[in-house]
Order: sequence, then C-alpha cells, then structure tokens
Amino acid sequence: MNGKWLWVDAGQKLSKVREDIETADVIAIDTEYDSFRYFREKLCLLQIGTERCIYLIDPLDTATDLAFLGGVFADANQVKVIHAGDNDIRILNRDYGFEFANVFDTHRAASLLGSSHLSLSSVIEQYLGVRLEKPKKMQRSRWEKRPLTEEQLHYAAEDTQHLIPLYRRLNAEIEARGLQWQAARAFEGIAAVRWVEKKFNLRGYRGIPGYDTLPVEKKRRLRDLYRWRFRKARETNMARFMILSDQDLFDIAKSDSLSLDGLVRNGGLSPKKAKHFGNEILDILKSGEAEEKSR
Repeated sequence: MNGKWLWVDAGQKLSKVREDIETADVIAIDTEYDSFRYFREKLCLLQIGTERCIYLIDPLDTATDLAFLGGVFADANQVKVIHAGDNDIRILNRDYGFEFANVFDTHRAASLLGSSHLSLSSVIEQYLGVRLEKPKKMQRSRWEKRPLTEEQLHYAAEDTQHLIPLYRRLNAEIEARGLQWQAARAFEGIAAVRWVEKKFNLRGYRGIPGYDTLPVEKKRRLRDLYRWRFRKARETNMARFMILSDQDLFDIAKSDSLSLDGLVRNGGLSPKKAKHFGNEILDILKSGEAEEKSR
C-alpha cells in the first residue's frame, strides 16, 4: 500500500479523491476522535486509505461533504478494513447515519487466528514484520485543533497505511485454516454496532472517596451535585471531570459555605469554575438547604 497521504479539508479537493475511494476494491478506514474531553466522543479526523493514497479527511470543515461515503461503506462488493473498529463504526453511524457492509476487522481476525497481542502495532509487527513507534501522548492528542501537527498527521497516516497489506495477509491465513464462516460472523457483528448515550449511575456518588465520612445532609448535597454534573456534561458535551472533578464535588458538598466567595476560599471551587458554574452550584446548595429546613 502506498505511503503517500493527502490532507482533505475542502469540497473541491474531496471531489478529486472521490473516484479513487469509490472504485477501490478494498479501502482502509480509521478515525481519530476525542473521548477524553467530551461527554459524547467528538469525531476529529477520518482516514480513508486505498492502494494509491491515504486521505486524511477533515470532518470539522463544514465545506467537506461526506455524504458519498454512505454508498461506499454500504457497498457489499467493497472490503472495508478496520482495526478494533467498533467505536469508529458507532461514531460514523451516529454522526452521518452510515451503514456498513463487508467489514474486515484486523483485530478480530488476529484474535481468531490465535494472536495474544492485539494492538495494531503488535499485529502489524507479527504479520508484516514492520515495527511502528506509537507515542503514548498521541492517544490524548488535541485532534480537534487546527492545524494538526506534522506528528499528528504522520501518526494518523501510518496506521492506515498498513491496514490493506495486513488484511491480505490475515485473510489468506483465515482461508488457509477454513475459518471464513467464524470470521464473517464476527465481522457482521462489528458492522451492526450502534452508539449508545452514556447512562447515569444513580448511586455513583456513593463511590466518591470520602462519601462515608459525610453527615447525612452533606451526602444529599453530594448526590445533588453529582446529578447536576451529569446533566451539565450532557448539555454542554463536556467531560464530567472538566466541569467538576469528584474531589471538587466532595469539597463543595463538605463546605458549610453558601456563597461563591466562600466556596472559592474554602470549598474547592476554582475562580474559573465559579465564573462558569457558580450560580448553578449555589442554586443546588440553597435548594438542598431549604429542603433540609422543611423536613
């Protein structure tokens, strides 16, 4: 597979690569998304590889119309190669409604063949003899920022570059061992996965360190803050820890203060978070206080 890659961030450029993607017998698919800083994973980059080129497609560019990929992904005559692609498929289906047919997942294929180390770099090294250096810091890279760095672009292209050769090697092994039926069942299951919204854990606040040390009324405060944080995270699409950490929740619940100044001084609330969320937090605390007095 050619290691050449092309950054695609505008409609007119996309039209030039569409023919290559649509007419390829096999394409490789990968994505980069941020599931660390967001409540719902944010798709930041889509990589499509053919024998000729790897296309790094920017889904954050509003001029990029990806609708044509719906026909590509649903084409039963074209192989779509992914690695542990469950979340890729979930997110692409969630954001664009794409359906998938004729998927080949190299992670599941390697597992079926008995491999014990199933990261993409491990499988590539085992079956292709190519060693990849995968910096751990890239796992939480800021993929939504533009422009992407050269290191990010190289990382995104490198994974995709090896997927088609890896598919050919793994598929040949599967056929040689007569495992086509088992593989097909596994791949159909992956193609059918769907994204599901995070569920609220009603009792999750009880697992916050220090919960058992709080008096009853402050346990209720912690419960109310915990519920508010989940609602706020869902509403703003921010990771819960970016709104308030568990420690923040505990410190606020434990505090006796019912003022913003007091919470900033003694309650573990930073000035920045007081500015963004302070009034809502005070409303929760005062509401709980009024409830306690009415008991």
